[in-house]
Amino acid sequence: METESTRLAPPQMVQGDPRTLTLLDHNARFLPHEQFRQLVANIERDGCLTSTPLVWNDRETGWLVVLSGNHRTLAAVEAGLSTIWWMQIDEPLPRQRQIALQLSHNAIAGQDDPAILKELYDELESVEWRQYTGLDDKALDLLEKVDVASLGEANLDFASVQFMFLPAELERAEAAFEAARSTATADERWVAGLEQYEPVLDALETSRAAYKIGNSATALGVVLAVFENHLAELAEGWFDGATGEPTRAGTAPLETVFGVRDLPVETAAAVRRAIDRMVQDGTVPADEPWRALEVFADQRG
Repeated sequence: METESTRLAPPQMVQGDPRTLTLLDHNARFLPHEQFRQLVANIERDGCLTSTPLVWNDRETGWLVVLSGNHRTLAAVEAGLSTIWWMQIDEPLPRQRQIALQLSHNAIAGQDDPAILKELYDELESVEWRQYTGLDDKALDLLEKVDVASLGEANLDFASVQFMFLPAELERAEAAFEAARSTATADERWVAGLEQYEPVLDALETSRAAYKIGNSATALGVVLAVFENHLAELAEGWFDGATGEPTRAGTAPLETVFGVRDLPVETAAAVRRAIDRMVQDGTVPADEPWRALEVFADQRG
């Protein structure tokens, strides 16, 4: 009795008339008309199939059922081929396995790296060969937006690093990461270079050695605490200390101005009262109370 782990015997290569094959009545994969016509044109040009359908030999019915490659088989018929090659499974296949094979061939098809796809497509000098690829308008639009210099996932040699925090540590860690992210320019960064990985490990090792810590997440907490104590230094991301002018447009985190994330409540209350008065007398707009800081700065010259 077959189970899900039962291996298939290697299919044999068979040559025959594609008209003798039975196409699926229910095929989840469809091919747009233009792409199908291009497939037929490609087969007519090649004079043969350049990829092989998978066929199941149903000995009970005598049907040769195309599990994968239905469009190629039909296109071969329309292209006038009298014989094609296919891979044929001769052993009994339960319905469950037939469906699984069909769907897996459709679904496990890989993805194109846009940058490499554009490079290869641009190598094609002939309009005919570009047409042969069958790339549709959607793919071509994607190619137009590709920055070849950008990194594609397929080109990255990467590893993920996971840190786990206790609930009490998590809030401060998230705040520190958010502060670090927000001090950068507007674009987000999701991938760090390998050259940045080693300094992180060095920082963790130094923290472990300084506090005799064995746990990496706790050591990272120490690193983040040091980061918190130097928040004002992150102003280098937007402020030129020599000229006193911003070095970029956009916004800057308040903690990089004051060097702290929190204020004593008495100080915060005094600032809030002053701002409320400025809003009431029209000195600053109600929807931009932070402009009170400009008033304070102007008063100090």
